[in-house]
Amino acid sequence: MNIIWHSDSKQYHLYNDKISYIMGITPTGDLGGIYFGKRIHDKKDMSYVVNRFGLPNVAVDPDTESYSMELNRQEYPAFGTTDFGTQAYEIELANGSRVSDFVYASHKIKKGKAALNGLPATYADKNEAMTLEVCFEDEAAGMSLILSYTIFDKYPVITRHAVFKNTGRSVTKLTRALSACIDLPDQDYEWMQFSGAWARERIPEVRRISAGSVSIESKRGASSANQNPFVIIKRPNTDDFSGEAMGMSFVYSGNFIAQAECDTFGRLRLLMGINPDRFTWPLKSGETFETPEVVIAWTDEGLNRLSQTYHELYNNNLVRGKWKNTPRPVLINNWEATFMDFDEERILEIARKGKEAGVELFVLDDGWFGSRNDDYSGLGDWIENPDKLPQGIAGLARKVNALGMKFGLWIEPEMVNPDSNLFRRHPEWVLATPGRKSSLGRHQLVLDFSRDEVVDHIYGMLKKVLKNAPVSYIKWDMNRSLTEVFSQELSADEQGMVYHKYVMGVYRMYEMFRKDFPDILFESCSSGGNRFDAGMLYYAPQAWCSDNTDAIDRIRIQYGTSFGYPISSIGAHVSAVPNQQTGRSVSITTRANVAYFGTFGYELDLNHISDEEFEKVKEQIGFMKENRELLQFGTFYRLRSPFEKDQAAWMVVSKDKKRAIFGLYCMRSNVNQLPGFIKLAGLDDDLIYKLRGEKYYGDELMNLGLALKELNTESLATGQDFISYVEVIETQE
Repeated sequence: MNIIWHSDSKQYHLYNDKISYIMGITPTGDLGGIYFGKRIHDKKDMSYVVNRFGLPNVAVDPDTESYSMELNRQEYPAFGTTDFGTQAYEIELANGSRVSDFVYASHKIKKGKAALNGLPATYADKNEAMTLEVCFEDEAAGMSLILSYTIFDKYPVITRHAVFKNTGRSVTKLTRALSACIDLPDQDYEWMQFSGAWARERIPEVRRISAGSVSIESKRGASSANQNPFVIIKRPNTDDFSGEAMGMSFVYSGNFIAQAECDTFGRLRLLMGINPDRFTWPLKSGETFETPEVVIAWTDEGLNRLSQTYHELYNNNLVRGKWKNTPRPVLINNWEATFMDFDEERILEIARKGKEAGVELFVLDDGWFGSRNDDYSGLGDWIENPDKLPQGIAGLARKVNALGMKFGLWIEPEMVNPDSNLFRRHPEWVLATPGRKSSLGRHQLVLDFSRDEVVDHIYGMLKKVLKNAPVSYIKWDMNRSLTEVFSQELSADEQGMVYHKYVMGVYRMYEMFRKDFPDILFESCSSGGNRFDAGMLYYAPQAWCSDNTDAIDRIRIQYGTSFGYPISSIGAHVSAVPNQQTGRSVSITTRANVAYFGTFGYELDLNHISDEEFEKVKEQIGFMKENRELLQFGTFYRLRSPFEKDQAAWMVVSKDKKRAIFGLYCMRSNVNQLPGFIKLAGLDDDLIYKLRGEKYYGDELMNLGLALKELNTESLATGQDFISYVEVIETQE
């Protein structure tokens, strides 16, 4: 990797073995794009890319009379001079003007990658990455701007963010501050987004990009289950195994926007950052604002390779702490077994059966605190309920430990019930608009985490519970979107800061937990997948993928999630049937075969299944323990899409390509068809692999394919719905 500055042409070339990112200072003093894609040779001057001519009805710079931003590619455009596309930022000055003119001042090239202030971000040491910081000044506005670019050694990735500073005397307002903009020279792409809602998260949707704009956003206060802050643009012929594609992933957990805009001159503009709707950020003299990070990845080897880039980068350079690249414990959670109706003995009864099956971690879900017997009361009162737990969390956790299991706990620190002691004492601590009624979600209100005193108080209560209890795992939930977003502490001019300050408060509490309890494994949860984003992975290395635990629906949800997030981050459990969300009954074998490709656990009472199923559970846990490092951290390939066929398939392959695990799922049976073949991926052409007693060359399995009839899958052609097969593929010694 390297970053080259050509002083004569004023151009930068960021490159590694896979990609080149080239840009330069324009005739107007801002930063213009030149090239992003497959690695190319360095050249001192690529100014021939710049268009310096006029066209009818195109405004030009008065000093050059031949250069227009509208006809050239911009790295961080403003609106109001000669670019009429969507702007990356907007500044409102004290006189009401919103025209900006940042001019190049200097740059720095550094080894490594610095942390962002209070924000999650990828990290790297001086041997793993290099960073370019390009500094600009707008003297008339009294503002400075730093555009930061990091290129990694091992990955075809560029990360970007921006820093604004008020260098003048008057207060200025940021009304838009996106993190990244890329202009591309043509528009022959498809847009891929990951949409849904509660219980049907991250479903891939593809549309052709054409004149105008396409965008997704969240205004819910969280990244949301409705639109994920991760998008892909790809060439129309690109599939999982070949073709060019680029991903943009936002390392942020709040409101966002992602947009593709086609102008009428053939340029494609991509933007991503904090949603500007309801956003304003006043900057006093000397104050700064730092945008969150966008991670941009590129490939010409298909969508599997793009996904693998994000998986590897996030596992190695985003997740932190003890659980980085560490296989996750097999757990059992009591929620679907008891809901909030339990006492200590009932919990221990479930834990004992879990231990008998081989479970390593018991997780106590909602209902252990305050007056919490239903979801109408008690939330916010983080004091153990002595009627349920006579010796508190510490006593229960020690009893679970005595069984030979770790203990985990559910919390929802951002919320409060109106029927709670906390709300009665501090009604001003919730987000609420004066003179307006407050909406409820799950019978709860949202605490104002933009206020340090609120964050500190809630953390203090939870720390008191945890400091003497051997808790190894925390499930952090968030069960509603933000409404009536108004902080009773901030002034009228500061209300546009609340959404972002709220997210920063969440991050601050996570950091306090990490400092005081560094060994705890955190799982983020927000009604399932309502806050499944790269920002959360910086604090919690796994996320509850969806409240929908139906195995057939989970195939689709986990398939979509895999495009941008590691398998090790996907919380996936075997739950009871008929399924609570869908009413569907699926065999315990298929339920496990789906959940293997995730963190794996059980969401049921093992005392209430048949002896035959219990024996299968013990076998499943043994299989997961033997193979979880490969399942969670192997190289993942999507083989067959559940959105295109009635079958789905995927596999993981070890780094040395000597072992693989293949999963095949029949979601709907079809009659009078041949079973056919499925081509595997990621194996070594020349190695011989064993599968069900037969031997195959790697190139045979990848090019001819695996004959499905070899799996005794007659039902794949003529028989049953909801059957599945998970097979271990190993080399012949």
